[in-house]
Amino acid sequence: MIRLRNIIYLILLIFIFPFLILCAEVPITHRKSLQLLPQSQILALSLNQYSQIIKKSKLCEDPKKLAMVKRVGMRIARATEEFLREEYPRQDRKFEWEFNLIEDDKVINAWALPGGKVAVYTGILPIARDDNGLAVVLGHEIGHVIANHGNERMSQALLTTMGGLTLSVALSKKSKKTRDIFLAAYGIGATVGFMLPYSRLQENEADRIGLILMAKAGYDPREALNFWLRMKKRGGKGKKIPEFLSTHPATETRIQNIKRLIPEALPYYLKARKG
Repeated sequence: MIRLRNIIYLILLIFIFPFLILCAEVPITHRKSLQLLPQSQILALSLNQYSQIIKKSKLCEDPKKLAMVKRVGMRIARATEEFLREEYPRQDRKFEWEFNLIEDDKVINAWALPGGKVAVYTGILPIARDDNGLAVVLGHEIGHVIANHGNERMSQALLTTMGGLTLSVALSKKSKKTRDIFLAAYGIGATVGFMLPYSRLQENEADRIGLILMAKAGYDPREALNFWLRMKKRGGKGKKIPEFLSTHPATETRIQNIKRLIPEALPYYLKARKG
């Protein structure tokens, strides 16, 4: 009965209330994605949840590790803003960048939220190894953000679990269920206990955008292959799957796809090197 009701809600949204459906364009791929949540509400949730997570977390005080996260993060951030200004000048994107390193060697994860709030867990640093490896991680996560994948996944999840006609109520009340769906949609599974896996399409988009962002920031996009090979090895048979792989499956198909994407990103890297 509940499933039937949700189907009816979805039909109403698509055919009777089309003005509620926001079809945003994904950068580079130009795919139109369903995004029901106003950006203002997404940003409000982002700031609120980020503040809570940071307050509850133990932040890493190792100056060398923290400096690397902030150094690479700000380079990717500047490249992201420059890319959006050049390619999408009509879009109003506002960022207040903040990069934090959470002390937890058991958590192999990183995430980026709308508005520029980004966190890296110390557990992923041994796999990243250096600035280039970390640039792969941050470029990919920020790629998900500028593609608005979180809004897309959260819209789908809220429709499925709460029904379209209660969407505005769920957002206005900011219930625990709504907050949990938000966190899960942005890959913060260590906090909510579950994650919403990205689709293959979204993963390919984030890979493609992330490679261009890191290349534009002056990091070699070819290093992405080495990073994902290390991640694949870390998530091998008999080992606990890292959180990063729970939403970002590093399969051989994916690695082959990255090989095909590198030539597109390489000119950005060569231009950044000359500059």
